[in-house]
Amino acid sequence: MTYTPEQISQIVLKVLKEVETPDILGLSYAEKIELAKDPNTSQETLRLLATDEDSDVRCEVALNQNTSQELLGILATDKYSGVRGCVARNQNTSQEILKSLATDENFYVRCGVAQNQNTSQESLAILATDEDSN
Repeated sequence: MTYTPEQISQIVLKVLKEVETPDILGLSYAEKIELAKDPNTSQETLRLLATDEDSDVRCEVALNQNTSQELLGILATDKYSGVRGCVARNQNTSQEILKSLATDENFYVRCGVAQNQNTSQESLAILATDEDSN
């Protein structure tokens, strides 16, 4: 059976949510935000925070400079454009992920790609033909 990238992301997020992590689940909103922002937060903790129901927490994970490419790839398919935009603005996001976000349906996500210093010439060429470029 073949899965689309979105289906794979949904499966991964579902599995991650099933992990028992009482310490993280019991944190307040502010504590989760601070943990998601902290460059010393472990990849395991970032993975858990990336499944948080609050898109602000997921956004902070997407902006964290130490978030893995694997996790940025998952967050790049988030249903909320704000999270995808945060992935686009992360200076450590790979050119491959940025290329996929260059055709995102949301204008602000595409703007984030255009502003990212790691965006490839190929992705910039795609953005140059954007109908919303004004």
